[in-house]
Amino acid sequence: MRNDEIDEIIENFELLGDWDQRYQYLVEIGERLSPMPGEYKTNANRVIECMSLVHVVPHPDGAGRLLYQGDCDTAIIKGVVALLVGLFSGKTPAEIDELDVDALFQGLQLEEHLSPNRHVGVYAIVNKMKGQARGLAA
Repeated sequence: MRNDEIDEIIENFELLGDWDQRYQYLVEIGERLSPMPGEYKTNANRVIECMSLVHVVPHPDGAGRLLYQGDCDTAIIKGVVALLVGLFSGKTPAEIDELDVDALFQGLQLEEHLSPNRHVGVYAIVNKMKGQARGLAA
């Protein structure tokens, strides 16, 4: 499902023009990501397929929605994690499962600017987060 949030993220990036500005914006988004407590940096929350050290964890909010936390040891991917944490948080597992992250990444032109290995890693982060949501829904 492509939603207003995805459209808004794409529009914000389109205002920036060239990739250097978009890259810097992604880095800044990553720098604003709330610190992830060490107790959540476990193998169960790690995105193994990613070249970078990435952890993501959902927390049920008690009302059927999930709030995500994430962290990464590289600036650009931490920015992608921050985007995904913002996009996925506050949604139900079903809403998360329906998100059209392909549309987001195409709109941001990530595939054109990330190496193939990083591209695989970014999708691994999405798959991990969606898998965690499905696990909590079961």
